[in-house]
Amino acid sequence: MNFIETRGNDGQHPASVSFSQAILSPISSYGGIYSPESLPDLGQDFLQKHLSSDYKTLARDLLRAFAIDIDEAVINQALDLYDQFDDPKNPVPVIKVEDDLYVSELYHGPTRAFKDMALQPFGIVLSSIAQSRNEEYLILAATSGDTGPAALETFKNRANVKVACMYPDGGTSDVQRLQMVTEDAANLKVIGVKGDFDDTQSALKRLLGSDHFKQKLKQKNIKLSAANSVNFGRIIFQIIYHIHSYLELVRQAAINMGDKVYLDVPSGNFGNALGGYYAMKMGLPVEKILIASNNNNVLTKLIKTGAYDLRDLAVIPTTSPAMDILKSSNIERVLFDLFGFERTRELMKQLDEEHHYQLTDNELAALQKIFAADFCDDNEGKAYIKNAFAKGYLMDPHTATCFKAYETCRDKNLKTIAYSTAEWTKFSPVIANALTGEKDAHDLDALKSIAKEAGIEIPAMINELFEKEIAQKTVIEKDQIENEILSFI
Repeated sequence: MNFIETRGNDGQHPASVSFSQAILSPISSYGGIYSPESLPDLGQDFLQKHLSSDYKTLARDLLRAFAIDIDEAVINQALDLYDQFDDPKNPVPVIKVEDDLYVSELYHGPTRAFKDMALQPFGIVLSSIAQSRNEEYLILAATSGDTGPAALETFKNRANVKVACMYPDGGTSDVQRLQMVTEDAANLKVIGVKGDFDDTQSALKRLLGSDHFKQKLKQKNIKLSAANSVNFGRIIFQIIYHIHSYLELVRQAAINMGDKVYLDVPSGNFGNALGGYYAMKMGLPVEKILIASNNNNVLTKLIKTGAYDLRDLAVIPTTSPAMDILKSSNIERVLFDLFGFERTRELMKQLDEEHHYQLTDNELAALQKIFAADFCDDNEGKAYIKNAFAKGYLMDPHTATCFKAYETCRDKNLKTIAYSTAEWTKFSPVIANALTGEKDAHDLDALKSIAKEAGIEIPAMINELFEKEIAQKTVIEKDQIENEILSFI
């Protein structure tokens, strides 16, 4: 399968590329990204075939359907990393919380967040491609809290790659920050940036498209790629768990094969939702995809009104910081799939230059056939956390936003799969406040409070963070990012 450019071709890039090329060089003409030229049609037969399959078998067959140009031995090695999750037989448990609400828990990997689902195998795939080409790569990552730890974990000490990971200083939880700054592998560089996630993501995209930066790297025989979900190598692994979660509902006799469901996804950079969108287009029976946001509710307004408007907006710090994002990269792939490259280029150019765009009525209607959206403020989120805990379910504040969308966005009485993107340990002060009223607690104190309240233990991998030495101490202004990375390599 080939991958094509979301904004059309400028005559300087290839019009289409292989999967491995799209992984290694994820930015295309006019600052666009790559999307699949077509999607495999899975249909009911594929779902029925995998009703009794384990997660790795399902994943292997889905990747085979995409006909990606990666050796099967590399794919098997990459998928074997799911064996290191909490339950190798079921790395993604799907838990019933309400009669028609099930939570797909995506956080049972090494960094306790859903980014492990894609980044664990992605690290092996990218490193293997680089080794087979005898090339050295600098991998850029910008994180709102979870991509960073997962990228550092998967790439540490891997051959032929170095990683520069940027995070907003003060914009992550303490646990997320500690997961990054305690990494001491020689091929990793962690950079705190005085700004917000959009600043780090903008720097990443600018550097990926900068001929000057690439020339500097070329002088050192280093090529450039990215670990963010602008890279389709991330997205392809995010399709799998939507299909798995649906099959889990069939296995649990919650639905019959072929019944439609709602997918209820925290907004973020829209990669999670995009995986569900592709699964839907490939034949997964989905009624609609519900997009849950926090007070940074740009996507709610887009899906309700067709307006993507960043004028006079600044990121609002919330209790769900991984969603404190205004410019969600993967919306571009949906625009491209629905409206084509010319319209996508026009819209993205207007967003880049004028900080807004407006869909036509017909375009908005097409978007609303697939998506519905709402947002959840911090106090509402804490109330959902408390209510769910009273019913025996402990969740993080990002998952809580999905409970609001579940209540307000459905117009049919169908089973709903909400996606839990992080373990409770990643955002313990918020959860402790919701459960006990405790205020301004440090992460370790809050972890202990929650563990006592819930009668559970703090996972060792989280507890150990507070004893580790800080290895990465860099915090800089955003205009110093390029020089800092060049100094690192």
